[in-house]
Amino acid sequence: MYILALDQGTTSSRAILFDREGNPRAVAQREFPQHYPRSGWVEHNPQEIWESQLAVALEVLHKENISSHQVAAIGITNQRETALLWDRSTGEPLGNAIVWQDRRTAPLCEQLKAEGLEPLFAAKTGLLLDPYFSGTKIRWLLDELPGAREQAEAGHLAFGTVDSWLVWQLTRGRCHITDLTNASRTLLCDIRTGDWDDELLQFLDIPRPLLPEIRSSSEIYAETAVDGFATPIPIAGIAGDQQAALFGQQCTSSGMTKNTYGTGCFILMHTGDRAVPSSNRLLTTTAWRIDEHTEYALEGSIFVAGAVVQWLRDGLGLISSAAEIEALAASVPDSGGIYLVPAFTGLGAPHWDPQARGLLAGIHRGTTAGHLARAALEGIAFQVADVLEVMAGDADLPLAELRVDGGAAANDLLMQFQADLLGVPVVRPRVSETTALGAAYLAGLAVDFWEDRRGLASQWQTDRRFEPSIKKERVEELRAGWRRALERSKGWEF
Repeated sequence: MYILALDQGTTSSRAILFDREGNPRAVAQREFPQHYPRSGWVEHNPQEIWESQLAVALEVLHKENISSHQVAAIGITNQRETALLWDRSTGEPLGNAIVWQDRRTAPLCEQLKAEGLEPLFAAKTGLLLDPYFSGTKIRWLLDELPGAREQAEAGHLAFGTVDSWLVWQLTRGRCHITDLTNASRTLLCDIRTGDWDDELLQFLDIPRPLLPEIRSSSEIYAETAVDGFATPIPIAGIAGDQQAALFGQQCTSSGMTKNTYGTGCFILMHTGDRAVPSSNRLLTTTAWRIDEHTEYALEGSIFVAGAVVQWLRDGLGLISSAAEIEALAASVPDSGGIYLVPAFTGLGAPHWDPQARGLLAGIHRGTTAGHLARAALEGIAFQVADVLEVMAGDADLPLAELRVDGGAAANDLLMQFQADLLGVPVVRPRVSETTALGAAYLAGLAVDFWEDRRGLASQWQTDRRFEPSIKKERVEELRAGWRRALERSKGWEF
């Protein structure tokens, strides 16, 4: 028997089969296009999301030569915040989905801030008033799509994040649900009660009948009812991608922390049963809800991480592939005193400066391509250290180690420098598919594929552990230089 994890991302849909030891047995992936109708707008075609996701689910079963009756359950993990509406009768979407990266609702967010509403939203949802989150996207869809508001108020439309859309499609419209991790990213959910909040709905003018039922992250929601699966499969786990990665990394007790090094970075610290408010504009979010028990996390997002390596490749031509950066950076013993602040699109947590721009400081006649490559990697690690410093302070929890995943986690030089800066071990797991594994674990627990959570913790294995190797005094010197460069990057655009 296997668990089938559906991993629906921003640029591709993936499906992975896991066995009882938590090993990935087969993987299938299919990319789909993003649409950019105007500057700052990012959209997906909901049918392309669904068709690509179903295709890889069927492909992965074919690869392993198994039938649907050998799949104990399906777990879903998804890009968060992306929002869409569809007709309850026909299942047809009302236009494209608005992707989490989309910025079209910035004026509405500023209007709500001007009305003094950000403290209320922060207190209830743990989030900032930002176009990133789903609530203002829903408002835009209702206001701008012809007839949408009237249909929504009459109960004819459904809203969903991507998880809801996939469950609707998998069950042929029999199940309109989301889980608490996805609901907590909408600006509409009180994360302490775990339910939609009528006051927030009123401020955003969103009718409650539009919304899915909020369920836990691990339970049997429904069974599949689509062609292609010979027998119905229980759908039994749902979590947003970063929360799924936290669970896949088995960061399941207070203070345990993971960082996903992708295009940007997503850092989550488990805070137990406390929804910890941040004084540093980090996000307070749900980690998951299992057996009616909700656990929480603090989250910090960094806009540019792996993207700086892409810039060195595509923008400057210093490398021909991302994999080459480690060797180039290792060709010099250090960065030669230069700092690269990769604020290409502003600074995220904990600085939150949209006017900041990229900065290269300290270059001299002896600066080489190797120094620039090393400074680029170090710039990623410095940003992570900034987030973790305030995160540990907000949570009043010491950082014992950092568990890592994502593409750049394969870079040994970066991981070692990260450990040096943090003064704690950086630990890379043997199974790199942590997001999909988290979704599989949540589904498997619900159908007793795995007996309990203690058994899952014993499955987690280390690929490599990076221990700190430089003195604290040297770390302080390096971080002082970083802070000087960082301050010069702020407020650049007016």
